[in-house]
Amino acid sequence: MKKILVIGETCKDIFCYGKVERLCPEAPAPVFNPIDQVENCGMAMNVRQNIIALGTECDIVTNNNWPHIIKTRYIHKNTNQMFIRIDINDDAIENYDVKTIEFEKYGLIVISDYCKGFLKEEDIVYIASKHENVFLDTKRVLGPWCTGVKYIKINNYEFEKTQATITDDFRAKLIITLGASGCSHNDKIYPVDAVEIKDLTGAGDTFIAALAVSYNHNPDIEEAIEYANSCATQVVQKRGVNTAQ
Repeated sequence: MKKILVIGETCKDIFCYGKVERLCPEAPAPVFNPIDQVENCGMAMNVRQNIIALGTECDIVTNNNWPHIIKTRYIHKNTNQMFIRIDINDDAIENYDVKTIEFEKYGLIVISDYCKGFLKEEDIVYIASKHENVFLDTKRVLGPWCTGVKYIKINNYEFEKTQATITDDFRAKLIITLGASGCSHNDKIYPVDAVEIKDLTGAGDTFIAALAVSYNHNPDIEEAIEYANSCATQVVQKRGVNTAQ
């Protein structure tokens, strides 16, 4: 079985957990007292880490400055309620020349496109023209530029934003995650078990990673969706960003 390649933006995720016991006297805002902090690499790098955790070799093409692209979340330790997220250097990711990539080395390509500048639409068109198994997870409004990919994973919120641009030539490629309801593909719902959800952060990364791992092993999309649902259900029961096992 060939390796998987992930292409897309990476950031550093920081989860600062603390407590709040009073409001600020100067404004109606909580006074946050930090207790502990967890750091990990997020976005495309989190997809790669999930793929590796699921037993498949994986390379990544991503922005070298990712340690300086920082998302910090301030979270109440007892309830896991997020107070605020602060993003730093969100606009400091430069476009990558995808024509330098040796695509033939890989069994499957995952594009983890957070729409931060690392890839352009024409880059995604080029990647899809160079490999038959390209899975796309994108924050963009969909259009003709994505018709060449194998499958497109978006969440329900993203689907609502892009419905008007979806055409028949790629409608069957869509895999739409529905949170606690599972996901849908070709008008079929794939449900998940009811569990206590502690944190949705990174669940989409786990889903696309598991989808790719399963399909790379056996090209059966229904089987891959069931596996992806199972893996995403694992991680939402934990705090912060986690990998499936």
